[in-house]
Amino acid sequence: QVQLVESGGGLVQPGGSLRLSCAASGRDFSISGMAWYRQAPGKQREWVARIFSGGNRNYADSVKGRFTISRDNAKNTVYLQMNSLKPEDTAVYYCNYISSPASWGQGTQVTVSS
Repeated sequence: QVQLVESGGGLVQPGGSLRLSCAASGRDFSISGMAWYRQAPGKQREWVARIFSGGNRNYADSVKGRFTISRDNAKNTVYLQMNSLKPEDTAVYYCNYISSPASWGQGTQVTVSS
């Protein structure tokens, strides 16, 4: 059974940092490209960052230079380091496979507010 479990969200002040984690199971993680997405209230889910099995990474323009995606194949986990957070980064963050996306996990709430 494919499962995605996100964690690490919370309330942070503008300019602060958070590190999100996504534990994946049910597929061969090491050969899977992984991505982070987010959904703000009243908006559609949007892509944030992705990392391929070979390590290549891409970022949405809105987070480029502030967020870093990484992976640990030994732990079947993908991370999202978020720095210089802005109020507009407030959203529920999700991870998923790039190819053949699985059912969405519960996500982790990130709130950026003073």
